[in-house]
Amino acid sequence: MSAVESLLERAHRYIKSSRILIFDGDYESSVSRSYYAMFFCAEALLLAKGLSFSSHKAVISAFGEQFVKTGIFPGDMGRNLSRAFEQRQISDYEFRFVIPREAAEAGLETAESFVASVEDHLKRTSTGCQDRPIDEGPRTK
Repeated sequence: MSAVESLLERAHRYIKSSRILIFDGDYESSVSRSYYAMFFCAEALLLAKGLSFSSHKAVISAFGEQFVKTGIFPGDMGRNLSRAFEQRQISDYEFRFVIPREAAEAGLETAESFVASVEDHLKRTSTGCQDRPIDEGPRTK
């Protein structure tokens, strides 16, 4: 199994964990797992281009530079990754329980969409398709 495939497998495992954690009422941990699913996908995309970074912020920044600014992915994917990172920081380091169920569910939904988009892109590009911009469609908040 390649490193890219391993990262994608891990992303799927973290999506599943996020869903279980919501069911169990552990919304902070769910938000963290949802973020990491997205993070692993961003790492996989960058690794597929021969790029590797040592920090979360560097991965997020490189994702924006390599995939959002070039039009391969819509801008909301970059914003969602950054927002998920911020939520993960709060959920992992805040001493109080501050993440409501709705936020955890929204984070999971965003992560599922992010993972699906990344996998679709990797499938298209691994079969010889060129990087093509994805239409952003209707804007959401």
